[in-house]
Amino acid sequence: MTPLALVALTSFVAFLIYFFLNFSNRYPRPLPPGPKPWPIIGNLPHLGPVPHHTIAALARVYGPLLHLRLGSVHVVVAASASVASQFLKTHDANFSSRPPNSGAKHIAYNYHDLVFAPYGPRWRLLRKICSVHLFSGKALDDFRHVRQEEVAVLTRALSRSGTSPLNVGQLLNVCTTNALARVMLGRRVFESDDGTGNRKSDEFKEMVVEIMVLAGVFNIGDFVPSLEWLDLQGVAAKMKKLHARFDAFLNKILEEHKVKGGGSGRHTDLLSTLLSLKEDADGEGGKLTDTEIKALLLNLFTAGTDTSSSTVEWALAELIRHPDVLARVQQELDSVVGKDRLVTESDIAQLTFLQAVMKETFRLHPSTPLSLPRIAAENCEINGFFIPKGSTLLVNVWAIARDPAVWPEPLKFRPERFLPGSEHAHVDVRGNDFELMPFGAGRRICAGMSWGLRMVLFLTATLVQAFDWVLPEGQTPENLNMEEAYGLTLQRAVPLLVHTRPRLAPHVYCATSTAQ
Repeated sequence: MTPLALVALTSFVAFLIYFFLNFSNRYPRPLPPGPKPWPIIGNLPHLGPVPHHTIAALARVYGPLLHLRLGSVHVVVAASASVASQFLKTHDANFSSRPPNSGAKHIAYNYHDLVFAPYGPRWRLLRKICSVHLFSGKALDDFRHVRQEEVAVLTRALSRSGTSPLNVGQLLNVCTTNALARVMLGRRVFESDDGTGNRKSDEFKEMVVEIMVLAGVFNIGDFVPSLEWLDLQGVAAKMKKLHARFDAFLNKILEEHKVKGGGSGRHTDLLSTLLSLKEDADGEGGKLTDTEIKALLLNLFTAGTDTSSSTVEWALAELIRHPDVLARVQQELDSVVGKDRLVTESDIAQLTFLQAVMKETFRLHPSTPLSLPRIAAENCEINGFFIPKGSTLLVNVWAIARDPAVWPEPLKFRPERFLPGSEHAHVDVRGNDFELMPFGAGRRICAGMSWGLRMVLFLTATLVQAFDWVLPEGQTPENLNMEEAYGLTLQRAVPLLVHTRPRLAPHVYCATSTAQ
């Protein structure tokens, strides 16, 4: 059979599947409303280049509980806080696993990681390891000095910057990656005395961004299985190539750690603990394999670095666009901390306005605009509509945080809305308030939320305290580009380029601790 005949036969089979699903199935109650699907590919053409925007627009037409048919897959979208709470609280147990997808298959070691692993014993084991050894309150306190040392290195580098504008995102990524690597591996992965990174760190950020971009693509093969082998968008091929690069990076880390004896004696870093669990079963999950260790490291290196650095970059951009807000944050820092020392993590609790600024940044620029997908284990009913078993759930976190029914003037950057005495003073970002959930909610809430919160608050506080921020010649705060580049995480379409001007006593920038 010729390739053309194969394509024709595949298309015919796909059409039959589409016909059967659309005209043969009858459900006991109606499906949620949504736009009429196209033959075979369903509503995939409706998603556009920035899906969280277009899905939000569809929800304004059809309602906050939206149904899409992507190929042969039912997809339901929650686009309001009340609908999201139905899925992530009332029916959370039914939506605790991930649907099949090419990213988990080709990048995340075929579902052997924490992010995409099916809900069950192995997932609980990986989650427990992270919760106890990396993200518990004690672990976060024990490694506070690491975060402070790496942020101090970045601060010193920025104080010595020359006349060329700095790419803030790249520098932030070096800082967040080295801080997390020291906790995970016991060492930096990007050795650089001046804290500005090098070619290796630039390549790493490019790999992480590419993972997030590819993972955010609505791949036709995921929704029309009969077309998967064609890889019409070339996504699977790119994923396999990128996986090979990351696997080589992680293999090198594992081998170096084993050679240096990192897995013996007292466990001072996460990788040593993980390697010890290859021999000693831990609870119901059993022993770990090298593949699971690499998959977990992959999760942490991608989700734990790029999201934090991007959030801080968005925060700085908003503060530059709003000089009055920036001045108010600096005034608060000067009052609480002064100008003779750098802010510390223990100061953050007293910085009420800074915390409000970060909440507003999370609201307008959530690191994951569309939640990672979940799948319905059984049929259920939401707001009188039928949700079939096997449906994929997406929560439009971006749209919910801009809902005008909840947020007055939702497109404006107004940190005051979170100050004590204001309408949204009670709203937190830890997954209990569904109108603002940048880390998700329910059983599959981001495992690294506590680390991420500490990192972005402390990093933003330090940079705002230590420097005035000036745009390159020809740019003004009013015309600063704030366009988004869509991916699994929300990147800036145009990197933030700035000049920094130290605003503290000169000795502060020299008093940095030496990293181990």
